Amino acid sequence: MPAEAYPVPAAGQRLRASLLRSMQWQTVRKTADTSRSATTTYADDPHLVFPAEANAVYTMLGWVKYFADPTPDIKMQFSVPTDCLGEWAWNMPGSGTTTTGTTGYSIRTETNDVTNGRTGYGTSDSQHMTPLGGTFRMSTTAGNIALQWAQNTSNATATTLYTDSFLMFLRIA
Repeated sequence: MPAEAYPVPAAGQRLRASLLRSMQWQTVRKTADTSRSATTTYADDPHLVFPAEANAVYTMLGWVKYFADPTPDIKMQFSVPTDCLGEWAWNMPGSGTTTTGTTGYSIRTETNDVTNGRTGYGTSDSQHMTPLGGTFRMSTTAGNIALQWAQNTSNATATTLYTDSFLMFLRIA
């Protein structure tokens, strides 16, 4: 089976800027830190929101830098348009990780349905990063794919997503 690509230009077709742009990764990037404390309610990150087209398939890659104390930890999920299907995954410190050590951290690597969230764990002495990846299969409804996050346990110590965290989307069908 050939690799998926979108769009597939025809021989002799005029290449316009809009066509060339549709063939490139589209990136949403945090331009400021966002902190949340004393809340377990998922909310869209104000920067990590991607406008997706109806009937499209996207692959997503990203990198999120964060701080979460071990008491509140952090949880993430995606908000997607009606009937969007697919999966996403991350590499996140595992349960019981509370401080840095000479052997590193345990890692959670579960894959999730696009509508499900997961809890990641924090440490009291380090900022962390997590790579994310996934596939989003849009239905007939266009709309935003938004990274949502909150504290897993409400706590006055702020959980923060940092500037320059990003998500990249490439339409493949």
